[in-house]
Amino acid sequence: MALTYIFGHRNPDTDSVCASIALSYLRNELGGKTVPKVIGDLNNETKFVLKYFKVDAPSYLNDVKVRIKNIKYDKKAFIHEKASIDNAFKLMQKENVTAIPLINDKKILTGYVTLKEIARYLINGNKERIHTTLNNIIETLNAKEVMRFDDKITGNIIVVGMKSTAFHEQVSLTNDDILIVGDRYSILDYAIESKVKLIILPFNSGIDSKLVEKARLNHINIIETPFSSYQISNKILLSNYIKNINTNVDPVTVCNDDYYSDFKQMTHKINHTNYPVINNKGECLGLIRLTGPNSYEKQNVILVDHNNLAQSVEGIEEADILEIIDHHNLGAIGTSVPINFVSKPVGCTSTMIYDMFVEHKVSIPKPIAGLMLSAILSDTLLLTSPTTTEDDKFAAIKLAKLARVDIDKYGIEMLKAASSIKDMSIEAVIKSDFKAFNVDNKLLGIGQVMTMDVEYIEENMDAFVSRLNHMAEEEYKIVVVFITDIIKKGSYILYNEKAANVMKDSFGLKNIYEGIFIPKIVSRKKQMLPSIMSTMEANTID
Repeated sequence: MALTYIFGHRNPDTDSVCASIALSYLRNELGGKTVPKVIGDLNNETKFVLKYFKVDAPSYLNDVKVRIKNIKYDKKAFIHEKASIDNAFKLMQKENVTAIPLINDKKILTGYVTLKEIARYLINGNKERIHTTLNNIIETLNAKEVMRFDDKITGNIIVVGMKSTAFHEQVSLTNDDILIVGDRYSILDYAIESKVKLIILPFNSGIDSKLVEKARLNHINIIETPFSSYQISNKILLSNYIKNINTNVDPVTVCNDDYYSDFKQMTHKINHTNYPVINNKGECLGLIRLTGPNSYEKQNVILVDHNNLAQSVEGIEEADILEIIDHHNLGAIGTSVPINFVSKPVGCTSTMIYDMFVEHKVSIPKPIAGLMLSAILSDTLLLTSPTTTEDDKFAAIKLAKLARVDIDKYGIEMLKAASSIKDMSIEAVIKSDFKAFNVDNKLLGIGQVMTMDVEYIEENMDAFVSRLNHMAEEEYKIVVVFITDIIKKGSYILYNEKAANVMKDSFGLKNIYEGIFIPKIVSRKKQMLPSIMSTMEANTID
């Protein structure tokens, strides 16, 4: 069963995080294999909630883009650099590739050999000398060991084709020679006395017992093979180390953590067919072919508390969205196949997930109940927001009993823990709960901060406005931050200077200025966003 990630939006609030954890628990109890994730930094409130109910924070998810490790590349297409050319060629045939990466004992990529290079070696290479192991020679020649004293074999190949007398007179043998000779006693005796490196006997011809004993005393390696002398002289070249013909000691590679889209873009610039795949340690993992099938499995994901492309994780268009659980207006996320999309006009995603627990008759543990309760209290401002429904209130009461907390007492404690922003930077305050929306091809950014530290906002008003102006110049047409005061049940607003008239018209204000307090405006979903969107849609904004 493939792993599924469950996560909320880019600026995770308490509902986004707690809903991910609760839904993951539910899906796993029903036999699934899921992991909750976050795609942004946790705010103070969420940290307080997780600590209070002793639940670990979900790990961070950077993106769900398809990576090379998700591709079905040739994961067996590599060979040790000291393997024989023959073995390398056979592996290339088996894996149906035209090149093979080379590795050392630590699996580190050391090179790369193509079929063309093997062919070039067989045509133009040195056919009179080999540098390899005795095991490679035995395997290549289908030989049997008669006598072994060395593991590594380096030497010149000599095929005996002349008469014994002439051979003795014309050929001076040394320890650097490899002799291919049949059952010719005098030449074998001469070779043993000369202490040649290796004797190869064709047609499994064997060797006289007296010569065997003499060879033993002189430490002569001897093997026998069913092939003829002519076949041996041709085949033995293939026993050479594959690294002997490696001319690509620094090949173009791709890392298994690289994005597949980046790989495809790279191949447009580099006209190669095959690319060794390595990890961050330089270890070779296989070979990816530009012309191969390169099929892959997308990352399975479930989205909670959002359904808008701009608010989701990077690369969401490359993932398989299995399900969406959300209580916001419909965004712009499309899927290639029908999915389970649960949308309901309630104040909190966790209210919907509570209903799912009830529907599936799955018991809710105290920590999970505590998380869902916290999410509901956070999203509905302790059940006082205009977004609050009877469903939210019912779920909160039930969850409070399971979590063994008093709603009012715990809720105030939670909001107090979340409200301090004095140690936060201007950027962190703005982005703590910030969402982007596309309105008539114009980007609207709305941040909301729930705090009792209004003095901090007033003291740094110019810095906040300057940052909002900069954001508007870079990306947004309208960018506004609502500082919501839970006690006064309203919000102060800060906005980029060019958005002053939009703010004035959106909320029916007679006067407009930075930091103005608007009573009863506490809900981004039902009050802030709809009002601003209506004004933007009704007016031409330059």
